[in-house]
Amino acid sequence: SATRLGAVGDLIDGEGCRFDVEGRSLAVIRLGDSVYVIGDTCSHAEISLSEGEVDPAACTIECPKHGSEFDLRTGEPRSLPAVRPVPRYEASVVDGDVVVELT
Repeated sequence: SATRLGAVGDLIDGEGCRFDVEGRSLAVIRLGDSVYVIGDTCSHAEISLSEGEVDPAACTIECPKHGSEFDLRTGEPRSLPAVRPVPRYEASVVDGDVVVELT
C-alpha cells in the first residue's frame, strides 16, 4: 500500500531520516530530486542506518557502527562486515510528498 511520509522539502539533501511506519523502521534518503527508502536496521548489527554517512556519488549509506556500506538503489551491502541486504522500498515524490510502497 502507498504510504505518505511527508513533504520532500522537509528532508535534508544528502542525509538520512528515520520514519517508523506500520511496524517498520525506514531510512529515507533524499539525493536531489530522488528519494530512496531502505530498511533502517543494519543487517549486521541492530544499528540505525539513517544516522550513517551518505555518499551521493556512490548512492550509498554507511552504517555508523561498523562501516558497512549499503546501496540505496538495491539495499545490497557493498562492503563488509554486512553480507545480507536490507529491505528496499519503491519510493516516489507525488505533489511534493514522499510516497513509499510498503509491500
